[in-house]
Amino acid sequence: MITIRQAEAQDFALVAAFIRKLAEYEKLAHEVRFDDATLHRHLFGPRPAAEVLIGEVDGEPAGFALYFQTFSTFEGKPGIWLEDLFVEPHARGAGLGRALLSRLAALVIERGGARLEWNVLDWNELGKGFYRTIGAAHVDGWERWRMQDEALAALAHGV
Repeated sequence: MITIRQAEAQDFALVAAFIRKLAEYEKLAHEVRFDDATLHRHLFGPRPAAEVLIGEVDGEPAGFALYFQTFSTFEGKPGIWLEDLFVEPHARGAGLGRALLSRLAALVIERGGARLEWNVLDWNELGKGFYRTIGAAHVDGWERWRMQDEALAALAHGV
């Protein structure tokens, strides 16, 4: 039996563990550098920057989806950006990933939104194949760009 629920503050250790497991899967564990107190505040504090769904199989947590609101000026509507999706290896194939995405799609609609979007690593053919089965499509013509650390600080200070 699959259940999807909104994460609560007492789920923080579970969410942090899922983030680390996802990073291991993506071969990016070396990039995980969050501070527990800061992440906790941003997820469960007075002004959350993101939300988390917990997916359970037979009452046991087996996956999560971390997401936040976006906005499309072209659509004139909000959307949801899926930052992280992870399902424990033993639960893959049980429908949990699809159930998490289904709940996110429902949230987009409930909130009057237009889009559910996310990134996938270029080497993750298993993930891309799964996303195609649910009707998702690659967005041609767009590249992801990022600014962080020294470059971010320099720009913020007008350098």
